[in-house]
Amino acid sequence: MDLRQLRYFQTVARHEHMSRAAEELHVAQPALSRTIARLEADLGTALFDRKGRRIRLNRYGEMFLRHVDRALSELDDARRALRDARDTGLGRVSIACETLLTITPVLGGFREAWPHADVRLYQSNAREMSRQLQAGKVDFCVASQPLAGTGLEAVELAREEVLLAVPRGHRLDGRDSVTIREIAGEPFVTTRPGHWQRALLDRLFAAEGLVPPLSCEADEPAAIQDLISVGLGIGLIPAVSRQAGTDTHVPVAWVHLDAPECHRVLTLVHSRDAYLSEAALRFREFVTSRPFMTHHLPDLRRGRGTQPHP
Repeated sequence: MDLRQLRYFQTVARHEHMSRAAEELHVAQPALSRTIARLEADLGTALFDRKGRRIRLNRYGEMFLRHVDRALSELDDARRALRDARDTGLGRVSIACETLLTITPVLGGFREAWPHADVRLYQSNAREMSRQLQAGKVDFCVASQPLAGTGLEAVELAREEVLLAVPRGHRLDGRDSVTIREIAGEPFVTTRPGHWQRALLDRLFAAEGLVPPLSCEADEPAAIQDLISVGLGIGLIPAVSRQAGTDTHVPVAWVHLDAPECHRVLTLVHSRDAYLSEAALRFREFVTSRPFMTHHLPDLRRGRGTQPHP
């Protein structure tokens, strides 16, 4: 058993697909398959269930993966610690988030304060972020929903209302607020499962015993408002989008949703026992010591500033 076998196994386990793993690793698929087969032979047990060309991590593979993730993470931390001790810079901080627009203003301020920090940014869904943290691929995740995994710590960065966006001229344009049942038949523009917008939409409708009709499932949350503006449907948009003035170039109407817990909570998540470079430590201090976003939303009914609904 060697490090290459463990790295290959970790990648195959993440994709559960030989071709995709081989493409990421820049190796030929037959060579990758032989490496995994030799690893299984060394361990004396199969790590994947195979059905034709499909593979799935079995219970032995899941058990082995937990230990491999920890072992490789420790080695990566050791390399980073040595590099940080050797270099004159602050080292690297790696961050994953669901949409890059969420963190762009924060990164701008951080880079201005610490221009020599090496920043790496990834766009990932909740499942990918959990794996990246467990494998030590990132230092922090800026998440809008709870992440699965052991040894994770989360600090709340911001809490904001989530509004209903509708096309201009829609029957709901001009309404102060609506209930879920009032919009039960409206087609929704949303994200695929795994993103917070979809989780919130499904939860709000499930609380009423309903299922939302969908007109579009997108992988890019930033595109939702554009799709709503051209009349494809209605959708859930965080209040920060209206605060940022995006409706000036992507015209939509904003309506409050009369539903409990219709908000987004942004958290900074990291692995409790992971090594953090000087850059990572300073990033954590930077984002947790000041407001992450503006918390006041202009009142939709009277044109005055008001606190968003909890």
